[in-house]
Amino acid sequence: QVQLVESGGDLVQAGGSLRLSCTASRRTYSSYIMGWYRQAPGKEREFVAAIRSDGRKYYTDSVKGRFTISRDSTVNTMYLQMGDLKPEDTAVYYCTGGSSYPPQTHWGRGTQVTVSS
Repeated sequence: QVQLVESGGDLVQAGGSLRLSCTASRRTYSSYIMGWYRQAPGKEREFVAAIRSDGRKYYTDSVKGRFTISRDSTVNTMYLQMGDLKPEDTAVYYCTGGSSYPPQTHWGRGTQVTVSS
């Protein structure tokens, strides 16, 4: 059983930046696809970004050019660098992983990101 643990959520002003991290408990997880989903209050959970083991990246349109996903397989950790944050980015952000795209097999507990206007 793999565990995904997120960190880095915070309260930030609009236009600011934040970096989320997600660490997998299993070393072999470096071969899995990892990603981020988010859920805003009263809304459905939505895909944000994903990254394959070969480095290929995917983003939802609303974050392209503002968010960057990356991973460091040596420490089993994935990152989401978020810039030019907007109030509509406010949500609980979930780390996910799986062997197929989009990654939805394993989920973290989430980390809260709040962007104030």
